[in-house]
Amino acid sequence: MAAITITDDDFQKFREYFYRKTGINFEATKRYFVDKRLIERIEATGSADFRSYFVMLRFQASGDEVQQLTNLMTVNETYFLREEYQFQCLVNSILPEITKRKTDNRSIRIWCIPSSSGEEPYTVALYMMERWPGISKWDVEIISSDIDTGILHKARVGRFSARSVQHVPAAWLARYFVRQGDEYQICEDLRQSVEFTRVNLAEPGDTRPYRNFDVIFCRNLLIYFDDVSRKAAAETFYDALKPGGYICLGHSESMSRISSLYKVRKFPEAIVYQKSLEAR
Repeated sequence: MAAITITDDDFQKFREYFYRKTGINFEATKRYFVDKRLIERIEATGSADFRSYFVMLRFQASGDEVQQLTNLMTVNETYFLREEYQFQCLVNSILPEITKRKTDNRSIRIWCIPSSSGEEPYTVALYMMERWPGISKWDVEIISSDIDTGILHKARVGRFSARSVQHVPAAWLARYFVRQGDEYQICEDLRQSVEFTRVNLAEPGDTRPYRNFDVIFCRNLLIYFDDVSRKAAAETFYDALKPGGYICLGHSESMSRISSLYKVRKFPEAIVYQKSLEAR
């Protein structure tokens, strides 16, 4: 049997299709990564070549293969307390502002997207438990979303490698984790504190129910989008935030270069972006 190959034309067709489906734009520099995973799925599905696989991918009624391929194509590299200064900003600057102007008893709502394997939303929960005095007075709702169903399952299980927890203080590790061989199982209370959901940011039907958030963490996702997709994502997040809500991006990302909808807030710990208090 001849080896399966992906031609330049095949790559371009797939790249355009995947962009339409997910908003993720693969540059030519990612060619090896994309080809390798495409060939893996072509072989796994018993397809003869790229053409037959691509037909199946586009027209399969269940959409199962699109999801399988998306799980394979998305990168999930993270760890606890990554870019910790933003969590410091959350508890020291953002949450005090939110609670000071709060006029109801509704939960403070936080959305983490992408969830990856759960380190970021669990860090939010951990940090608030350990560093925010207001946790005893306010209910907090943490929702974390990803396009990858496999990684969402892993996040719900809450079992992490030694590398993943290497920056967690020893006291926190002892309090919230149980060591199981080479891995660390997060405690049930923290597992229950985060709701994990599947969301494709490029699908308005997926994001429409997500509204009235006080804070959004969207870190190191928009670097995989092109300018059009980034702008659309910025507008989606704007609609998802309450008036006066905040969004935190990755250290190499700048909302000012994407959209003029947000106000830049320079807190002592970090720069974040805020929806106008007057916005509706």
